[in-house]
Amino acid sequence: MSGRQKALLGLLAGLLVALFVVAVGVGGGDRGDPGARHGFVDGLAALGGERAAVDPATVDADCADDAGRLTFSGRCVVRVADPGGLRTLVLRSAARFTVVAPAPGDADLTIRDEVEPASDGTGAVAKVAVDQATEVGLTCPGLGSCTVLVATS
Repeated sequence: MSGRQKALLGLLAGLLVALFVVAVGVGGGDRGDPGARHGFVDGLAALGGERAAVDPATVDADCADDAGRLTFSGRCVVRVADPGGLRTLVLRSAARFTVVAPAPGDADLTIRDEVEPASDGTGAVAKVAVDQATEVGLTCPGLGSCTVLVATS
């Protein structure tokens, strides 16, 4: 290794140490909010782009009124056609509902989530990762009916 390469490597190591010291020094002493995201992380996500959403036209269910609109009481099984890669099934509702879905890939795991409406009035949103043809179960709590929309974002 030449002297120039050694100097460049030393400069890079010094820069990494300086970045670490700044990162530790900038961090607050509070415990933080596990649900909050840092602006830097959001910026990186914007650079990488969002994962494409499942096309509502590829979603079928016995409780479907229109393309992408599911109305049911009790339980409804949503069938998603093979998206050809990892996609996100976005489900939106004004009321709470429960989602039961298999994990993507070869994982032998079933995910269950009780989705509550957000406090800002935007409703309940569930995002389910889908990488192959699959069935997702929806449950409407109580005796009333639920309306869930298959959204693109």
